[in-house]
Amino acid sequence: MPEATVHIVDDDPALRNALMRLLRSAGLAAIAYRDPADLPVTRTREAPECILLDVRLTEQNGLAVQETLRDAGCTVPIIFLTGYGTIPMTVRAMRGGAVEFLTKPVNDTVVLEAIHRALEIDAAALRAGRVQDDLVRRLAALTPREGDVLRCAIGGLMNKQIAAELGITEITAKVHKRRMMEKMRARSLAELVLMAHQLGIEATRQR
Repeated sequence: MPEATVHIVDDDPALRNALMRLLRSAGLAAIAYRDPADLPVTRTREAPECILLDVRLTEQNGLAVQETLRDAGCTVPIIFLTGYGTIPMTVRAMRGGAVEFLTKPVNDTVVLEAIHRALEIDAAALRAGRVQDDLVRRLAALTPREGDVLRCAIGGLMNKQIAAELGITEITAKVHKRRMMEKMRARSLAELVLMAHQLGIEATRQR
């Protein structure tokens, strides 16, 4: 598994270097950028990441950079650093999904704690994304009839009711249901209902 990475965006070379030293001393992989346009945006990620972003960049505002990244589909958590934070600025940053808004000068321990928190948030999001992708693959493996049976099953229909709903025999309904449960890797109806909810599948109710 690739290691976690912290992306540092600051146009002050002295601060960039100081942050690089701090993170590396803490055993964290770090990449520094002067220009936020150099940040990698949309791509498949295997390991957690976060962005340490200065608000007051020479050519653009860090809050605008945050909006640009989000609009481009970037889901990497952002920690803001600023030397002149205001309440409206903080509110805007947090509404945009920022993990933390730190005011300079900031203690090294506070910076590292914020980074570890952001990396934990991203790791959890990546795990959830992998689970969702796996569920989508399981669903795609179902035949159209097995999909019909799934919707009936999560709607609370028994085998006899499923057969009547779909115009098939009860034995055929049982076979489809067993295969569907195996492909979805659902150990119980409750687990199948949870999977269906995560996939946004609507249930077929008894008429």
